Parts: sequence; structure tokens; C-alpha cells
Amino acid sequence: MAETRDFLLEIGCEEMPSAPLMNAQRQLGELVRAGLGQAGLAFEGLETLSTPRRLAVVVRGLPTRTREVRETRRGPAASIAFDEGGSPTKAALGFARKNAVDSGDLVRRRDADGKEYVFAERVSPSRQSAQILSELSEHVMASLEWPNYRSQRWGCERQTFVRPVRWICALFGAEVVPVTYAGVTSGATTRGHRVMGAGEHEVKDPASYVETLRSCHVMGERERAQVIRAGIADVEAARDGARVDTPARVFDEVVNLCEWPHVLVGRFDEEFLAVPEEIISESMLSHQRYFPILDASGALTREFVVVSNADPACDDTVIDGNERVVRARLDDAKFFWEEDLKRPLEDYVSRLGTVVFQERLGTVLQKAERMEAVAPEVARAAGADADVVAHAARAARLAKADLVTQAVVEFTSQQGVMGGYYARAAGEPADVADAIREHYRPRFSGDALPTGVVGTAVAVADKLDTICGIFAIDEAPTGSKDPFAVRRAAIGVIALLRSLPPVSLCALISLSLDTYQSQGLPFDPEVALRAIVGFFQGRLATIAREDGVSVDVIEAVTAVGVIDPAEFLARAHALEDARSREPELFEDLAHAYTRAAHLADSSLAGEPDETTMSDAERALLAACRVGSASVRAALAAHDYEAACVALAELRRPIDRFFEDVLVMDKDTGIRENRLRLLNLFVSVFTGVADVGALSRAQ
Repeated sequence: MAETRDFLLEIGCEEMPSAPLMNAQRQLGELVRAGLGQAGLAFEGLETLSTPRRLAVVVRGLPTRTREVRETRRGPAASIAFDEGGSPTKAALGFARKNAVDSGDLVRRRDADGKEYVFAERVSPSRQSAQILSELSEHVMASLEWPNYRSQRWGCERQTFVRPVRWICALFGAEVVPVTYAGVTSGATTRGHRVMGAGEHEVKDPASYVETLRSCHVMGERERAQVIRAGIADVEAARDGARVDTPARVFDEVVNLCEWPHVLVGRFDEEFLAVPEEIISESMLSHQRYFPILDASGALTREFVVVSNADPACDDTVIDGNERVVRARLDDAKFFWEEDLKRPLEDYVSRLGTVVFQERLGTVLQKAERMEAVAPEVARAAGADADVVAHAARAARLAKADLVTQAVVEFTSQQGVMGGYYARAAGEPADVADAIREHYRPRFSGDALPTGVVGTAVAVADKLDTICGIFAIDEAPTGSKDPFAVRRAAIGVIALLRSLPPVSLCALISLSLDTYQSQGLPFDPEVALRAIVGFFQGRLATIAREDGVSVDVIEAVTAVGVIDPAEFLARAHALEDARSREPELFEDLAHAYTRAAHLADSSLAGEPDETTMSDAERALLAACRVGSASVRAALAAHDYEAACVALAELRRPIDRFFEDVLVMDKDTGIRENRLRLLNLFVSVFTGVADVGALSRAQ
């Protein structure tokens, strides 16, 4: 059995930002795994580790050498590879060049089929793994990517990294692997915690690496996360029913801000609890990376969790310092809140005229005016009473007013939330305040929707205004470019409208486009409408696919031009279910429909003449009349399953028609009468789906 050793590569540097650190750790494992595979080095296991000051990978069970590899490749027949004089032909020369051998080294021999061929034989000699690991380490360090963070040169070095590289520990067993990058040469030492384990610490071998780190007060990211969670659990257990708010994004960042964490608890003055708790929590989470503590009822308490990276002997000093920082931040928040309350929310609306929404689409005040026109129509179309419609208009007018308040300028993520507080303080109706608070929902997939019709109407008006404006100026999202999050807005509109009684999305799009025209924006409304309808159809198709609807069924429903979300998805599911129950029936019907649609002649108006018809023609005519009535009734009742059943009833009559009847009869009158009958047959399907799409996808 070949000798194996473990390999360690640790890249030590100045503190790295959290998000790129996590991304780089994933890349590190992938790059090393890929590099070892390309080199032909098998291994038993691979693990990565990170702290703010290091990226490391440990590979277990690497052989000390690669195997010698012999390759034999068959080329052209010998009769083709060499001419009569025995000189290599172009075929032989090309084969030799392709396999990186000299044409004189090609071997002639008979293969299993008895024919003589030329063969190229290559030998890849065994290599020392240490040499491969040296090259691989430098390649990996140079290949790490840092999205949204500029990888920089440091000092006079040409190599780049996100932060200055300070040390490299590279070991293959107990042997140092020579690695040089950014002016730093590898060794057998790591560095410990800046305070509790300062200086260099020797690493005996890769197997002892993690224990060496622990001896100098450094933990890997998994252990740090466990220690922090355990400390938080202790805090919660000591406070009956309490819960520490630990959003995943902030928690991950805190894990990557320390190397030897422990949990502490601080407090702030009770007077700050008069400030909306969202501001307090936002200040602590986003600005200081502290975790608020909530009581059993979910209300904010005066306490918060701090994760310390300092010597535990200094805990009192650490707590005092953090409490001072919180006090200063909350003092600012309290001042902003109190200053904003000195004016009613209505007073801030006019100031929106100074805030640009989009260069060509005007100001946020203009956006608010457009929303004020659309939101009440959404509520009215959903069957709301006059009071709700009026409240939708009022909420739309005030929805963006908090953008110019001091609290939201400082805590931008609280837009809408603060507007809801200010609306209540100004005496606005409760559903108006709630709508202002919730009108940005849904902000992402799976997010909660607004709780009432008023909030839903304002949210639809807001998102639809953005979509229509961006399409009106011909700035539709392309590829990854979507600066105004139009795709997310469209998905939000679909989710919102699915929560309401049936509302015509097409009518709302037209109304929203009208509001832009009334403000003087030059554009072609018909072109914009077609583009927006197509855009929504694309979003609906994506949702339907995620629901398990087949691509051909989606194409069949899309062809009808339906974009009302509930109706589109109900039609798609009904047709999918009907086809699933009777696949052969719908396959035959799709082929018959395609044939009929191909033959039908829309220029032939009027009803077909029954007096000249054969039995098969009369049967199809009767079936079409019954089917047409059934489909109209089903669509009026939004019973799309019944509509699909009605279409299925046409399968036998149309099959019999094509079996017994020659459509393109020599007699012009008979031929045109039969074409009118096919026109009638095709028209039965028009309002349901393009069933022919089910055959085109076969």
C-alpha cells in the first residue's frame, strides 16, 4: 500500500470581511478538490476552516507520489498512416501531434479485428506529491475570487488578495511544502489570538492543526457558532420565556468577527423603550451586531447580547464599553423619532418632490400621485366598499412620506414601518397605518402579504407603477441587470392578486400606464402594454413550472393571452390534470385540433349549412354547438376543469369527421361549408387553450 500523509494549507492575513470570507472558504475546498483530481491524487477526506484572519484546508490521506500512467491510443490504419515509401502521411502526423508524440515513435501493430493500425504510447512518470501541492497552493491562492470586494496588490508585490497576506503554513505530514505568494514564504507556524495567543505557534503536522489553534485561543467557524449558540441558550434559560433575536445574516457575520467568542449581556436605559422597537433592534443588529432580547410575549427588553472576542478577564470593561455605544446610538434614534413626530405625516408628502424615483420617471412625489390613482381602483375592483376604497387612496398618498423623515434617513430598512407609526400618531385610520407599514410586502419569495385589502391595494399600485414605468422607458430587465427589481415586483403583484377576488391585471396595467401619460411621459402605450403582458406571462410560466405544470400545457394556456394570476394558474392546473387523467384522449384531440386549425379558413364567415352535410358532419356540428355553450358556461363560472371536460367531448366527433369526410372536396360550395365547420370547431377552443401546443411538444 502506498504511503499517505495529511496536507495542510493555511493562508493567514489581516481580518477579512464576513461575507467574502464565507464565499472564499467554499471556493477553497472546491479549488483544492479540483486540483488534486486533475493531478491524479486521490485522498480520504477534505475539510476547510476559517477565522477572520485565516483560510485553511486540511486534506487527509494523500499519497506521497502519483502513479506512473501509461496510455495507449489507437490511430488510423497503417495503410492510411504511411505511404508506399514508409513515410508518415498527414493522417499520421496529425495523430502524432494530437497525442504529443513524435511521428517516429508511433507503433504499428495488429488490433483485435486483425487489421494493422498505428498506436501512440505515452508514459506520464510518477511525480512527488509535495511538488504538486506547492504548485497547487500558489494556484489556489491566486484563483480565489472576491465578489463585490476589490482584490488588491500589497506593497510592491504583483499577486493580489482581499487583505494583506501575513503568513502561510503549508505542511505535507511534518514536511514544509514550499509556497511563495505576495512576498510571503510558507513555514510550519500559525498565529494565535491577537491578545490571548499572540505571536507564532509551531504546527507539528496537519493532524494537530486544530488542537494547536485551540491552544492559542482560536476556534474554527463551526465551533465558534456552537459556542455562541450555547451561550445564547444559557441567556434564554436564565430568563423565563425569553428569546434572543438572532437573524441568520447577522449571526453569520458575528461568527466571523471573532476567534475565541463568549457571550455577554448588556443593558440600556428604560427611557429608550418609548422609541419604536424596530429602530432599537435595527440599531443594535445592523450598526453594533448586538442581539436584542425579547420577553415571553415577544416585546423588546432592556437587555441585549454581545459576543466578545476579548480576554474574559476584561468582561466588565467590555460590557461597559458596549453599553456606552448603545446609549449613544439609541439617544440619536430617540431624537430622530421625537423630531419626526413634531409634524403630521401629511407634511412630509410635499418633500417627496425633492427625491428622485428614476431620472426619466420623475420624483417619488409623482410616484405617490400615480399610486393614489391606482390603489383605490384595485380595492374597488376587489369589491371593497367606499370607505376601504377611500382608505386605499389615502394610504397610497402617505405610503412614501416617511422616506424623508430623519429616522428613515438614518435607518433606511425601516421605511414603511416608521410611516405606520407616524400615521397612527397623526390619527390616521388603523387600516391606513397598517397599509403604509406593510405596502413593501412581499419583499422576497415566501414573505408575508399585507394583512388587509387596503395594504394589498397599495402594494399592488406601488409594484405595478415601478414595472410599468420601467417598461414605458424601455429599460426592461435583461440577464442579471434589474436595478429596480422589476422581476421581484412582478412576482409580488402575482402573489398579491392571487390573494384578492378576481381583478383584471390587464386593466390595472392600462390604468398605471395612463397615469404616466397624464404626467407627460412620452411613450407608446400599446407597445408598453404588450411588453408588460409578455413579461407577466413569463413570470406566470415560471410559477406554473415550479408547481409541476408541463411546458406544453403552459404554452397552450399562454397562447390564450390570460395574465390574471389566479385564472392563468387555475387554467394551467385544470388542463394538466385533465391531460394526466386521459393522456391518449388529449394527445389525439391535440393532433386533431392542429389539423383542423391548419385547414380552417377565417376568411369564410357565417354558420355552416347543415342541409348539405353528411352524418359525420352533422355529428361534429352538434358537438361543437353543445361544446361551445358548455365552455362559455364553464368559463363564466371560472370552472376550468369543466371547460376541459367539454373540450374532451369533441374528440370522437372530430376523429369521425376526419375519417369519413374529405375536407378539400372538388366542389367549392361543399369544401367551403366544411371549412366553416372547422372554423366553428377551432373557435370552441379559443377561450380555453391552444390545445395544439400539446401535440407540438411531442
